[in-house]
Amino acid sequence: MKGKILVIGGAEDKNGNTDPFSDLSILQRFVDETKHKKRSRIEIITSASTIPEEMGKEYLKTFHKAGADNCGVLMIRTREDAEKPTSLRRLKEADAIFVTGGTQLALTSILGGTEFYKMLLEKLKDPDFMYAGTSAGAAAASNSMIIEGNSDDAAYKGEVQTATGLGLVNNIIFDTHFIERGRIARLFEIVVSNPTILGVGLEENTALLIHRDKMEAVGSGMAILLDGRKISGSNLLEVVDGAPLSFENMTIHLMSEHDIFDLKEMRLKIINPPDAEK
Repeated sequence: MKGKILVIGGAEDKNGNTDPFSDLSILQRFVDETKHKKRSRIEIITSASTIPEEMGKEYLKTFHKAGADNCGVLMIRTREDAEKPTSLRRLKEADAIFVTGGTQLALTSILGGTEFYKMLLEKLKDPDFMYAGTSAGAAAASNSMIIEGNSDDAAYKGEVQTATGLGLVNNIIFDTHFIERGRIARLFEIVVSNPTILGVGLEENTALLIHRDKMEAVGSGMAILLDGRKISGSNLLEVVDGAPLSFENMTIHLMSEHDIFDLKEMRLKIINPPDAEK
């Protein structure tokens, strides 16, 4: 994919606000990265949500706060909606789409294999087009996505369930609400099971901007990357389902805002903001 992809860990309201984002910096960066910035045509996709109309209205308000008023809510509730000429026309004319949270399985089951999905893949061949997803919209961006899993203190064999995602990003799996919901254990299991996969855990109000084989951290939180290529041993094949997993020599990277991870070299470049330097 030559286009830009922004995966966001989600956000919870901490101050009694109704805004989908308690930190507008990520949304502002999304707008700034689109082709025409505040004039870009942005379509909001709420297919993952159980309250798509309400979700769409809230995001329109939030985008307005970010200075982006050329936005619309594209209601795709069924696979038939994803085949409609009006839906395809709006996607064709869009500079970017923003996919909200909810249930990633709802998102993939509605969009997967439709003309809308095929056009989305074509649009992402354009370096000026942008896909952004938060929570479920982020989790579904990879080839394989986590749909259920144990979040207890230990990583237990067989506790994590995955399904096929949208396949916008290769060899990466994203987990969202990562710190708040204690999900590191299930990401450990994914990476131990297939060390080719880079496990990415996104804290809320944290995002990764993926473009040209680079991932840049955006937002006030942190991203945790699990690289299993150097794992030298584990008990994965020696224990029964439900037993705790053990492994050695997994590489962990911690990214904060401005840091860049090179997906070709698999190396992290730490970039301190000027006001943080001594």
